[in-house]
Amino acid sequence: MNFVMKAAMGGGPPDVGKMLGGEEKEEDPDAAKKEEERQEALRQQEEERKGKYSKMEAERESMRQGIRDKYGLKKREEAEAEAAAAAEEPAEGSLTRPKKLVPAGCGDEEEEESIMDTVMKYLPGPLQDMLKK
Repeated sequence: MNFVMKAAMGGGPPDVGKMLGGEEKEEDPDAAKKEEERQEALRQQEEERKGKYSKMEAERESMRQGIRDKYGLKKREEAEAEAAAAAEEPAEGSLTRPKKLVPAGCGDEEEEESIMDTVMKYLPGPLQDMLKK
C-alpha cells in the first residue's frame, strides 16, 4: 500500500484523511464539557502549586529575617535605599563638597587649546611653525 491509501483509510496523520476527502469524525457532544473540566482541573492545580510555593517562600523569608535580626543585617532594598538617599543629600556640616557628576574641563574647548599650547612649548621652533600653519 502506498502512503495516500493509508492516509485515506485512517492509517496516517488525522488531517491527511480529511484533505483526501475521507470521512470527518463527529465531535463528541460532551467534548466541550470535558474540556471545561480539564481547564478547571489545570487552574486548580496551578492554584495549589502557587499556594505551596508561596508557603515555602514565607518560611524562607521568616528564616532570612531571623538571620538578619541575629546578625544585625538589613534587607537589600532598605540598604540600597539608604545608600541612594545618602548619596543624594550631602551630610550637613560636611567639610568636603559634593562630587560633581561630570569632572570640570571635560569637553571644554579651552582646555584642549591649553593642552596644545603646552605641547607646543616643548617642540623645537621650526616644528612649532609647521604645526601652527
